[in-house]
Amino acid sequence: MIRVGIIGGSGYTGFELIRILLYHPEVEIVAVSSRGQENQPLSDYYPAFKNFINLKYITPDSQIFKSDVDLVFSALPHGASMEIVPSMINSGVKVIDLSADFRISSKETYEKWYGTHKSPDLLDRAVYGLPELYSHEIASSDLVANPGCYPTSVILALVPLLKFNLIEIGSIIIDSKSGVTGAGRGLSLATHFCEVNEGFKAYKVGGVHRHIPEIEQELSKICGTPLKVVFTPHLVPMSRGILSTIYVVPADSISSRHVRDAYEEFYRDKPFVRLCGDGAMPSTLQVRGSNFCDIGWKFDERNRMLIVVSAIDNLMRGASGQAVCNMNIMFGLSETIGLMTPPWQP
Repeated sequence: MIRVGIIGGSGYTGFELIRILLYHPEVEIVAVSSRGQENQPLSDYYPAFKNFINLKYITPDSQIFKSDVDLVFSALPHGASMEIVPSMINSGVKVIDLSADFRISSKETYEKWYGTHKSPDLLDRAVYGLPELYSHEIASSDLVANPGCYPTSVILALVPLLKFNLIEIGSIIIDSKSGVTGAGRGLSLATHFCEVNEGFKAYKVGGVHRHIPEIEQELSKICGTPLKVVFTPHLVPMSRGILSTIYVVPADSISSRHVRDAYEEFYRDKPFVRLCGDGAMPSTLQVRGSNFCDIGWKFDERNRMLIVVSAIDNLMRGASGQAVCNMNIMFGLSETIGLMTPPWQP
């Protein structure tokens, strides 16, 4: 059995990790931390776990996370993980970090978007945890940087097009919509029910969202040259889900058939990407509660544009489900163990 600890287990991603791992046949949850809920039973804080788990929250600096576990999921806010991850790595514990602290390979780029990095020596050691791209590297790593939710939806939608040189790399425009859980469980006016319900708004417009360097970093690796994207996120009055609509200019002589062949070839053996096909568009409802990313596309012949749409559950494929998939790979298991369940409907 894989002995697992979860640091930051009182938020939405922590809840999802526990929910998934309780049914994982190869996992034992040993410890879960929360500074604000220390000594409180998990089933008191989250009544959904009553009769499922008997643990109490402990502090994140407990020795148990360095001595009694094989792997730690760190679901702390940006800036907090980098302070605790080094001691666990030095103790021989594998870590999957769900924050942005180790996703950006350049210290200078990280600090431009997030602030001072306190563990820059680990940036080269961390593997970006997108299984469709880096499964071999993940398998041999002891530190995996779990991708962000928006980047997951965008990168998976664009990789085949860039890998097979089907689009003009300077033409990428991304329009993404997210459910409110993407902002976390903390209280804020921006996610207050009365501020969100019956509303639909763009935010962090004009190239200032922190997921932009992550998206550009990974897409630039695929095409072998630096690229920039136009990225605009929106907040939608729903609990969970991300829908990304991406507009690109096809390269000369590229047809819908080339696009279809590229997606089918690249994702042929990738269990968590489902292709809707040409003209069939995905829906967040059809991936809700699952680790799937659904992708559809359509040529706009009149304007000579290609429109790609992807849908994920931000808490599952965009966070906890993907983290569990990475854990499976790190321990030599099938990546689908504990995750191959149908989406919730409705």
